[in-house]
Amino acid sequence: MNVNLSAGLSFVAAVGLLCGSLEAADGVLIVEKTTAGATVQTHQIQIERNRMRAEIGGDVKRVVIFDGAKQVLWMLDVDKKSYNEMTKADVDSLGGQMQDALAMVQAQLANRPPAQRAQIEAMMKGRGIPGTGAPVQKTEYRKAGTGQVGKWTCDKYEGFQNNQKMAELCTVDPSVLGFAMADFDVSRQLGDFFKKLMPQNADQLFSIGKAEDQGFSGIPVRRIFTAAGRETTTELTDVTRQTFPDATFAVPAGFTKEDFLAGAGRGRGR
Repeated sequence: MNVNLSAGLSFVAAVGLLCGSLEAADGVLIVEKTTAGATVQTHQIQIERNRMRAEIGGDVKRVVIFDGAKQVLWMLDVDKKSYNEMTKADVDSLGGQMQDALAMVQAQLANRPPAQRAQIEAMMKGRGIPGTGAPVQKTEYRKAGTGQVGKWTCDKYEGFQNNQKMAELCTVDPSVLGFAMADFDVSRQLGDFFKKLMPQNADQLFSIGKAEDQGFSGIPVRRIFTAAGRETTTELTDVTRQTFPDATFAVPAGFTKEDFLAGAGRGRGR
C-alpha cells in the first residue's frame, strides 16, 4: 500500500467525517479541529446530497472526495497535483487481501509460545489490528453526564471495549445544528464503503444512525479516541449552510492519477 493511500485512509478514520444528505440544492460547510499530541489541524467538510469533500490543512494538504451515488472515493495530494481513486470493488478486493494476510499471521501466531503470542497480539491490538481469531468488538457507550464544546451543551458518553475505555463522545440533538437525522445518509454510505477494508476502525468513521444501533444518541460535536497509547480529539467548531459549485466535488483538471495498489506490487495500468 503506497504512502498516499495510507495517509488518505488514516485521514478518513481519524477525522471522523461529519457528513450528510441535504434537501434541494442546499449544502453545508462544517469546520472541525483535530488535536493529536502537539499537532493541531483544522479541516473543513463540504456536503451536498450523496457527496462530500473533506479538506485538511497542515504541512501536506490533502483532500478526500466521496461520491455516494457513484460509490467512488478520490484522495488528492494538492501539492503534488496527484490523486488516487478507489471504487467499492477496489475496497472490497483490498479488504479481502488484508483478511487473507491477517489469517496467515494468526496461523503463525498460534505456533508461538503463549507469552510471545500475547506480546505480539497486544502490539497488534494497539494498532487497531484484531488478534488471533478474535471478533471485532463493538464499542459499548455509557452515558456520563453533560459537557460543553464551544457554544454547545452536550451529552457525554464513554466508549468501552471489554470494559476498557477507548473513546469519549459529547453529542447534541441534530436540531441544535439545524439538521434532522435523515440528513446524514451519506455518512452511513461512507461507513459501508469502508466496512470490509477496516471493520476494526468502524467506530471512528462518523455516522449517524438509530440510537439503539450506534449505542449513543445525537451527533458528536467532540470525539476522543485512544489507539496505541495516542489520544486524538476532534471538535466541531462551526456549521453553516452554503451552496457549492459542482467542481467542488470533482478532481481538478491537471491532476495525475496514481495507482493506489502500486505500492502493494499490483499495477493496474490506469
